[in-house]
Amino acid sequence: MTPTSGADGPGGGGGKGSAIDPRIRQRRVAVARHQGRRRLRYVLAAVIVVVVVAGGLGLLHTGFFSAKKVSVTGSHPHTPTATILAAAKLAGHPPLISVNPGAVTARVERLPWIATARVSRNWPDHVTIAVTERVAVASFAGPSTSWSEVDRTGRTVQVQAARIPSLVDVAVRDAKGGVPPAPLGSTANSAALPALEVARTLPPAFSAQVTQVIGNSDGTVNLALNSGLTVLLGTDKDLRTKYLAVASIIAGAPLHGAKTIDVTVPKSPTVSSS
Repeated sequence: MTPTSGADGPGGGGGKGSAIDPRIRQRRVAVARHQGRRRLRYVLAAVIVVVVVAGGLGLLHTGFFSAKKVSVTGSHPHTPTATILAAAKLAGHPPLISVNPGAVTARVERLPWIATARVSRNWPDHVTIAVTERVAVASFAGPSTSWSEVDRTGRTVQVQAARIPSLVDVAVRDAKGGVPPAPLGSTANSAALPALEVARTLPPAFSAQVTQVIGNSDGTVNLALNSGLTVLLGTDKDLRTKYLAVASIIAGAPLHGAKTIDVTVPKSPTVSSS
């Protein structure tokens, strides 16, 4: 008797003539349809997101969300609001989303008197610029016959025709002679910093007697007093102790014939006629 082929028997491996169970076929079709519907949902969701984002960006660039109002806060007595607004360059009412706070800050802080500017966008149509101003601590002779007001960093904040009586006169010397003040809105050479620190911190006890603060090329500072005396302060370290030593010497004894008070070593001050 001839054996029956295994491909056609109950345990066959599913050759060319084998048939797929209808239930399996239906299951495969259902799975394929489910996967197709899921892919379609993903595509539709992506399209919707793109449309919403594009529409939102378009809306943010309309006049409804433009910088219609720009306000300036903080104390700025030396800088008119109109000058700050002009520096901000927002007069064209750009879209609020296009306003770069960092760029606006940089433009405003280039104004001579402005120390800091903080720019914030307030939706839907408002920009706020909060500013603080610099404090003038001294006056420099120059340029030419004018006088420059400078802050503690040496930045020139204003140039006047005449010297400002309320400010200490500062002069800085280097190997080539006098160091001129920086142009308006710029910062002086770092050689001026010790003298400016002294000008900023002079105590009322004898500041009225100081006619000039002199910075030297080696970083030391001298004071010229209206009595004709010169005070050698040395560096701008331990200034409080040095000021107390000077005040004590001036108040404690007559200084007839004296020309120099040396407090470079504040615990051992000296007075000399040279």
